[in-house]
This record gives sequence, structure tokens and C-alpha cells, in this order.
Amino acid sequence: MTDVSQQVQPPLDPVEPSALTEKPRNQWLDVWDQFRSHKGAMAGLIFLIFITVFCTLGPVVWDVDPGKLDIRNKDVRPIYTVLWDGDAKVSWARPMGTDHLGRDIMANIMQGGRISLAVGWTAMILAILIGTFVGVLAGYFKRLDWGLMRFTDLVLSLPILPLLLVMMLLFRDPLRAAFGPETGIFILIVTGIGITSWMQTARIVRGDVISLKEREFVLAARSIGTPPRRMITRHILPNVLSPIMVSATLGLATAIITESALSFLGLGFPSDFPTWGKILFDSVDRMVAFPERVLWPGLAISLTVLAVNYIGDGLRDALDPRIRGL
Repeated sequence: MTDVSQQVQPPLDPVEPSALTEKPRNQWLDVWDQFRSHKGAMAGLIFLIFITVFCTLGPVVWDVDPGKLDIRNKDVRPIYTVLWDGDAKVSWARPMGTDHLGRDIMANIMQGGRISLAVGWTAMILAILIGTFVGVLAGYFKRLDWGLMRFTDLVLSLPILPLLLVMMLLFRDPLRAAFGPETGIFILIVTGIGITSWMQTARIVRGDVISLKEREFVLAARSIGTPPRRMITRHILPNVLSPIMVSATLGLATAIITESALSFLGLGFPSDFPTWGKILFDSVDRMVAFPERVLWPGLAISLTVLAVNYIGDGLRDALDPRIRGL
């Protein structure tokens, strides 16, 4: 009878060295995979890239001065108008047509997009910086919480558009005299939108910071004497980037709409400095006869804002670990 202990045991499968040294998957790759699964967010990202390239690199290809007056070629209709009106005045040299002064509409859309996007991005960055600063201070330092949040509630209660109109009327002329008509108005609009759009970011960041203060890694860092500034920059801020990124996309959309509203009301940039809102304002008087003049800037504003909102929805889902299955 054979002893069980003397039976030859089959050799174990060798462990692959790569399995021992395999690095954990980067969380940002998981975020990107989740973001790609959001069809609306991907469509919004593609359109935002397209409109940015169209407005920034388009003038290099379409080398037409947006402010050049050409009375002989005024009121040219878009080339697609011949599909239902064979007698329409069209020109392949002006595919989107011209306005009542002969200015090329495509060149103005490109130039206006560059300004509108620049205002939107700059105002959004300013609002995010202010909101994050206020939110972190209010959430981390309890003695500052009441005063900062009451101030935030006060600013939230103010009517934003009338406040911006008052700011434009009060500071437009001094800034134009100090920095020039274009730069002065740019600074005024960006500052006005930025200092009236930070409140939601501050409230969101404050709530996340309060919850992070009670987490184990923050308590451990505090127990070894980590100073507040290092605690905020090393442990708090990296963990509130997700809501800040989502808030940034919504802030970009708000800034573009606000700038367009100010320009439409005639309180934006000078008449020879086009933005999408300014093009809309100049086209309203002849909207019935030439509806395409309000169609193009209106579509640009609407689709850009819609794209940014979809990107925000995709980022919110991608940055939520519960949705990613973590």
C-alpha cells in the first residue's frame, strides 16, 4: 500500500513576474473610459474643439478682414439660398453672405467667436479661482465659515444682470481711457462676470472640504502637525478637483451667455469689434428680410453652450466613483 505522504505532488504553476510587478491602472484612464461612454459629452467635446479651431485657425485660411466695408457687395445672401430662390444675390467668395455694409459674415463669426470664447474662458477661470478660495477658507476654517457664507448668500441674492449693467455704465469710460476701447471693455466684462459667478463654486467646494476634514488621512496628517497651508494644498485641494472641474464647465457656459447678453444690449465691445452677441444686436433690425444674419451667431452661441453643458454632465458622471464601479 502506497504511503500518501510519499506521493509526488504536481508542481505549482510558476507565477508570472509581470503579475507581481504590474502597476495599478491610472484612475484618469478610468475617468476617460467613463467619459467616452457618454455620447452627449463626446459630441459636445468634438463640437467645442471644432468651434475653437474654426475661430482660432479659421482666419488663417479665410483671410478676409471682418471690418472691411464693401458697399458693392452688400446684402449678399448665403449660397444655400439658391436652393429655393434662384434670383438671390449670392457669391462663392462670400459663402455665408455679407451684411448691409458689405462685411463678410463668416469672417465676423470667426472673429466674434475668438472674442466670445476668450471672454468665457478668462471669466470662468477668474470665477473658479475666487470660488475655490472662498470655499476652501469657509470649509476648513470654522471661524471664517459664517461670515464668508453670509457674504456668499448676499451676492447670490443680488440681481446679476442689472448689477452688470450698472458696472458697465460706471466703469466703462474710465477703463476705456486707461487701457483702450477694446482692452478696457475686455477687462471690465471679464471682471464683472467673474466676480458675479463664483458663488455656486464656493458653496460646492465648502461642502466637500467639510466632509474631507473628517476623513482618516486628513486626521492623520493633522495629528503629525501638518500646517494648515500644506494641509490644504497637499490633501484638500487635490480631492476637490472633481467638483471644481464640473463647476468650471458650467461657468464657461454662463460666461458666454452673459457676454452675449451684454453685447446684445449694446453694452459690450465697440461696434467695430464683433462678438457673437454684438452680431446678433446688429442684425435684429433686418432680421425679417435676412434671417440668416441672426441664425449663424445664434446657432454658435446655442450649440457652444449646449456642448459645454454636455461636457459638464459627462465629467460629473466620469468623476463619480459610484458610477465607475469603484
